[in-house]
Amino acid sequence: MADLTPTPDRPGLHVSKPSPNAPATGSAVCHCGATATATGDSQVKALVEGYTANHGAAHNRTGR
Repeated sequence: MADLTPTPDRPGLHVSKPSPNAPATGSAVCHCGATATATGDSQVKALVEGYTANHGAAHNRTGR
């Protein structure tokens, strides 16, 4: 399986929860340079919400 962790060259959002009893983990890298990681279901939920509201497709490719 390919490494799905986002990098500055491959920005994006990656979330993992290997089992129902394991805490979720997440990482995000935006093409504007912002990065973030989170561990725990509620923290990962906040990471996803923040990334989708403020990064990724929320702003254009020029990084504004």
